[in-house]
Amino acid sequence: MTHPPSVPPATSAAELPHVFARAFNTFDERVLDQVYEPGAGFVPEPGRLVTGPGRMRANDEFLRLRVPIRVAPRHTYIVGDLVLLIVDFVIDGVAAHGGHVHIEGTATDVARRGPDGCWRYAIDNPFGVATAPEAAPAPR
Repeated sequence: MTHPPSVPPATSAAELPHVFARAFNTFDERVLDQVYEPGAGFVPEPGRLVTGPGRMRANDEFLRLRVPIRVAPRHTYIVGDLVLLIVDFVIDGVAAHGGHVHIEGTATDVARRGPDGCWRYAIDNPFGVATAPEAAPAPR
């Protein structure tokens, strides 16, 4: 069995989006999953949060495109061991299926510094500024 390539963890909160991009650009779901806390959530589309194996499957849908991600952090707000990251991203190029892919957004992410001093995502919300589908009105 071969071991997946490794990406050094983020030792500063501001570094985390760049560590994420390096892990994403390996196109290996196991490497990418190392930037998350074990119980972290991922929002693959507005209004839907997945965790655990669902998080890995949802991320793998993006990884299978085999198009690198570029990130441009806007804001890093740290309070104790928590950070709110606002990050612009672009995935643009020819995908593994041969078609052109263009995905961009502004992520609104929450990360936490772990006992080892490294930062990992607790909530990865890549389309953080998009609106969720409207819920049906509550019955009266």
